[in-house]
Amino acid sequence: MKFSVFTVGTPDLTIPQVVQRLKHHGYDAVEWRVSDRPEGKPNPMPPRELWYWGYNQCTLRLSAIDEEAKMAKSLSDEAGLEISSLSTYLRPEHTGEIVQVLQTAQAIDCPRIRLMCPSYRGETDYNKLFSETKTHLATVEKMAAEYGVKVVLEMHHDTIIPSASAAHRLVSDFDSKHIGVIYDSGNMVHEGYERYTLGITLLGEYLDYVHIKDARPIKPSEDKGWTVEWCPLGEGMVNFPALMTALRSSGYQGYLSVEDFSNQHGTEEKLAHNISYIKSMAGL
Repeated sequence: MKFSVFTVGTPDLTIPQVVQRLKHHGYDAVEWRVSDRPEGKPNPMPPRELWYWGYNQCTLRLSAIDEEAKMAKSLSDEAGLEISSLSTYLRPEHTGEIVQVLQTAQAIDCPRIRLMCPSYRGETDYNKLFSETKTHLATVEKMAAEYGVKVVLEMHHDTIIPSASAAHRLVSDFDSKHIGVIYDSGNMVHEGYERYTLGITLLGEYLDYVHIKDARPIKPSEDKGWTVEWCPLGEGMVNFPALMTALRSSGYQGYLSVEDFSNQHGTEEKLAHNISYIKSMAGL
């Protein structure tokens, strides 16, 4: 297995800084966040826990993805880091922008790009949304085949694929050479938990990538209901020894990409702790 970091989890580092810090801590690869990068500091600054999405300086701009990715590729190569993914927030219907990211991934020898599935919180017709997404994925599959870059969909709470079973149902009619799944046990604490061996075995050849993060249920006060918060690796509900056993048993040899949204420690401390912790869980 190889160890990566998704730069959504390093919002206070710049693009050149994150490459050097990952090299220092011994990671193998970097998973680049692709979205809109804010220019300048907002006033007022958002709380730090919102920086991951609202003030993330470690983001390749989607609007200039070709030049941004070439710059990131140069920095990554210089540091001896692989690029494990260009991870966007595009959905399967965004075919024009998907083509641009696929072209860029091909140009920098990045093996995959991430798409997100449509949100689902019970207000819409699930079957209709699911069917529409499959139709769009048929087009995406052809584009992925054309450019030789795999498209992966992330298991994520509050979407149409919160579980491995739902993800498998969505992708099983497509060629696993072109369409795959990101397995995310941290997201499954929020919604979609299934025994790891069940989900990983079911996904089989569609399992292409693994996100590593942790979460736990909390009850803020007596008058508020239960919710889920992100937490440091090893302090939440994810059973990492069981997860690693299930991955090893399946023969998985791909990336473990850390996506840490916890706020108890700074980015530098998290980078150091996370690679040490996940390597120990993987028996390395």
